[in-house]
Amino acid sequence: RFDVKEDGTRCLKEDFAAIAGLTSDNAGKDFKYSYSYEEIARLIDQYIPANIPTKENFFRLVVFNYLFSNGDAHLKNFSRIDCKGEGDAFLAPAYDLVNTAIHVEDSDMALKDGLYYGDHLYPSYATYGYYAYDDFYEFGKRIGLLPARIKRMLSGFQQNAFEVEYLVSKCFLNEKMKKKYLEMYRDKKKRLVTSLQKLI
Repeated sequence: RFDVKEDGTRCLKEDFAAIAGLTSDNAGKDFKYSYSYEEIARLIDQYIPANIPTKENFFRLVVFNYLFSNGDAHLKNFSRIDCKGEGDAFLAPAYDLVNTAIHVEDSDMALKDGLYYGDHLYPSYATYGYYAYDDFYEFGKRIGLLPARIKRMLSGFQQNAFEVEYLVSKCFLNEKMKKKYLEMYRDKKKRLVTSLQKLI
């Protein structure tokens, strides 16, 4: 993506693969997948001044990508933008938000280390075999978000289900793909209210 100022010149933009210093030369051909979402949050702490609201926005994006089966939310699909060139950078508006799993067999998380390194050993994932409410709650805490805010953001993803179903029913996918899309959405939505620790 690129963003422009009012005068038509481009804003400075840097994706998180570049911020992390990862390239195909130093990290192999899959460099943009060789990370965790927690590590991206740590880079936000370092390189974006308004880090807490930015991390809340980032948290929502991570959950959104999971809920809507976007298995390609890699490092180059998150960027920081600085339009003034004075270091006052912010997280780029969301881009490349697609359901990849209706087209190819895809993983739940694009990044190889998932939400954070070792997340598969967390009791919730170890019990259910998939990311559920507790996993995202733990992720939110690990990146420095307040528990009350984490709960509010997660509950927000249970709203507007009717609108989602309606929009998918009216989209240009064929009927088979629409059905597959909604089945995935309903399954992920159910996972996001499954809590081993009864946190909800």
